[in-house]
Amino acid sequence: MTIRFASYNIQYGKGQDGLYDLERIAREVESADVIAMQEVATGFARNDFVDQPAWFAERLDRHMVYGATYDVDASFRDESGRLVNRRRRFGNAVFSRFPIRSTRTLPLPFLPPAAEQDVQRCAVEAVIDLPGGPLRIYSIHLSHLTPGTRMPQIAALKAMVASAPRDGMAWANGRNDDWTEGWAEPVPPEPCILFGDFNLRPADPEYPMLVGDATHRPGRVAVRGQFVDSWVLAGNAEQSGYTMAQWKGQEGARIDYALLHPSLVPAFRAARIGTEAAGSDHLPIFLDLDLG
Repeated sequence: MTIRFASYNIQYGKGQDGLYDLERIAREVESADVIAMQEVATGFARNDFVDQPAWFAERLDRHMVYGATYDVDASFRDESGRLVNRRRRFGNAVFSRFPIRSTRTLPLPFLPPAAEQDVQRCAVEAVIDLPGGPLRIYSIHLSHLTPGTRMPQIAALKAMVASAPRDGMAWANGRNDDWTEGWAEPVPPEPCILFGDFNLRPADPEYPMLVGDATHRPGRVAVRGQFVDSWVLAGNAEQSGYTMAQWKGQEGARIDYALLHPSLVPAFRAARIGTEAAGSDHLPIFLDLDLG
């Protein structure tokens, strides 16, 4: 059975034409069975305070989990003086045709800059009940500033991903029916995929931390705990393609990735970039795996 995955940094709904259009974004990724999104917002005035995760879950008819480590007050008092609680949140989401058994929001190291703007980043982990068995999915957004801000995030992310099958999720054991309500403990499987906006190019020093070092032979030498770049697995050169038309004043760069656990390589069927999309300053990426 072929499962299609997508990853899309939606820039909180703002398209290349400067217009906010969630429906356009939904159309651009609705062919995927599992969708990882970044820069998903709630409680922002610029988005008319729309709860974007809930909106996409309803529009796409998908199971949804959402995590945000940028979470600040946006409450107000209405005309009667009654306090209306509201949070301004900015984070990552996963949408799936299949049930999401459990999830964690994993905070990544944050080095607050002295003058530049940045926010606390995270990875959202979701264990999805696919027809061929459970699979871990991560929706990730790393710092946009420098390699020095991203390297600690990558090191921490790799450690958390590697330890997940041992750490477990949500609860341990099933002795209390009031908590489990008949469900078995959702144990994270070993296979996983890292999706998201990594804010780095293949030529940058952080890339080998994820996929291994280059050698005199074709390809890279990955060690355990590292991943396979699906775009390269599809036969493309590392430096080819772009997921942002403009990046830091330069021509387009490929900074969004779908990175496979090595055990998933035999299931790989296709990877592409949605170059026709216009719903964000990023482009969506798509991945097909045969997980029958």
